[in-house]
Amino acid sequence: MTARQEAAARRIMAQAAPPVPPGLCADAVRHGRRMLRHRAAARRLLWLSLCAAAVALAVWALAAQPWAEPPSETTPPLTDW
Repeated sequence: MTARQEAAARRIMAQAAPPVPPGLCADAVRHGRRMLRHRAAARRLLWLSLCAAAVALAVWALAAQPWAEPPSETTPPLTDW
């Protein structure tokens, strides 16, 4: 770092902090709460849709019984007659 850059950095650090707008903290808190509410609502909606999908899958499985063999289309040949 050159002497000129160091002097510029010291000048910047020596300056007073810029003034903070009076309602900035309250606005940030309000925005944070709103964001948390939205995230919680999205999480609830996600869980609700996941549960609805699980119930729909269970109802379909009980109605369709995909694990059972479908009835055969033709009869086996009779050989013992």
